[in-house]
Amino acid sequence: MGKIFASLLAMLLCMAALAQNAPSVNTPDEKFHIFLCFGQSNMEGAARIEQCDKEGVDERFLMMAATDNPGMERKKGNWYTAVPPICRQNTGLTPVDYFGRTLVANLPSDHRVGVINVSIGGCKIETFMRDSVANYVKTAPHWMVGMLKAYDDRPYDRLLEMARLAQRDGVIRGILIHQGESNTGNRTWPAKVKSVYDSLMKDLGLSPTEVPLLAGEVVHSDHGGTCGAMNEIISTLPRTIPNAHVISSKGCTVAKDMIHFDAEGYRNLGRRYAMQMLFLMKANKK
Repeated sequence: MGKIFASLLAMLLCMAALAQNAPSVNTPDEKFHIFLCFGQSNMEGAARIEQCDKEGVDERFLMMAATDNPGMERKKGNWYTAVPPICRQNTGLTPVDYFGRTLVANLPSDHRVGVINVSIGGCKIETFMRDSVANYVKTAPHWMVGMLKAYDDRPYDRLLEMARLAQRDGVIRGILIHQGESNTGNRTWPAKVKSVYDSLMKDLGLSPTEVPLLAGEVVHSDHGGTCGAMNEIISTLPRTIPNAHVISSKGCTVAKDMIHFDAEGYRNLGRRYAMQMLFLMKANKK
């Protein structure tokens, strides 16, 4: 009898030890709202980060590093308080900075916002299309090579990799894009954006009716925007993607090159992305 008891006790102790050492299964936090961001230089961030942009960042606003950033002691795949730069090392201020700040300022205090930004200055939408990226990389200008290599020449796959990690922690609520300058005049652009959006929906198990796409306009022609004509094509995106919403850039201040926004322009554009997203989040609760 004593031997049986000893054996049972040993078995229970063993089971307890195994349970203690077993990896925990994370339950995604419904109050952790995650947003995927991609595009070219205006999403990457082309304006100089000012001191005011580094201060007062709420710890509830997080970014997942999509690349290593030794200068800020950031490792790919980890969450950090979203102090800029939030795209890659040596990038600038982006609309995503003030998108996230505005969201957390308007959400309950127990809610958090997380962003993942995979963007490449000067890239065409084809850079994010799996069936086009290989050929695009072969013909990319020399100044883009390093940016592409930061994502192992496959930016879509890097965005997907980070998004899957993020889904362990929270819920993907939306996708932000700012791209089009390098595709100005290309009327197949909306269909190409749709192919990227559809791939994300399928690969991440997301519902197009629940996860909107927010697309920002380029610098307006009335501000002297070099690519301002692209806004007419961007405006048609909701015809191709029913849950797409165009974010106006009208009145947002611009840089001297008339292609990029300046810091204040990024702040305003980011707030506009956020206000649209807040409206949609509120509407989804009804």
